[in-house]
Amino acid sequence: MCRHLGYLGPAVPIASLVHDPPHSLMRQSYAPRDMRGGGTVNVDGYGVGWYPTPGQAVRYRRVGTLWSDANLAQLSRITSSGAILAAVRSATVGMPIVETACAPFTDGQWLFSHNGRVTDWPGSVADLAGTLPTTDLLTLDAPTDSALLWALLRSRLATTPPARAVADVVAEVAAAAPGSRLNLLLTNGSVLVGTTWTHSLWVRRADDAVTVSSEPLDDDPRWREVPEGHVVTADPSTVDVQPMGRR
Repeated sequence: MCRHLGYLGPAVPIASLVHDPPHSLMRQSYAPRDMRGGGTVNVDGYGVGWYPTPGQAVRYRRVGTLWSDANLAQLSRITSSGAILAAVRSATVGMPIVETACAPFTDGQWLFSHNGRVTDWPGSVADLAGTLPTTDLLTLDAPTDSALLWALLRSRLATTPPARAVADVVAEVAAAAPGSRLNLLLTNGSVLVGTTWTHSLWVRRADDAVTVSSEPLDDDPRWREVPEGHVVTADPSTVDVQPMGRR
């Protein structure tokens, strides 16, 4: 099972989230505390996205293990941003292990990650995939469930508020593929939206910043767990947690 995190607030080095905390994303990649039946290690890729300027997302993605990338370890100490999304990947059996299958997925201002899997892939969601324009299907980053989820979500973001778009995609995919793990994380650099659908997510708002992570990065008592089946919408000043109906 993958791990991911998002941050909004004053600019900080990427390393302060990905490498340095006692239970950083790097440590979660090989020593997670809460997998709920998922895989133990995340060795199939990783990625970091950030915003050099507002509204302009960039990303760094690689296949392999986060802890073995000395280049990223150096880059993350000299690169700061006020909006960051990072993820590590444990590929579902049968999914390709390629760079383009790694989160974050991006389009313009958006960064997106999926922690989980779609059951009975790909047949279970073939009808949902058929609602997308053919060009969207032909240009998926990779033939994976996460890439399709991003395409489904991206098609809604132009006309639907982010939290509603994320919740709608989770509901539709959960109905088509019961038992799926649909823990999504999305940001445009101004707001973070995450879901808990069979896995953990925690949020901490402190010091004019907000961090959302699969697991707490440290022992700060301000971390709060997002309940199962909920969507969290957060920015540095507000955290809103709402239930999503199960189908």
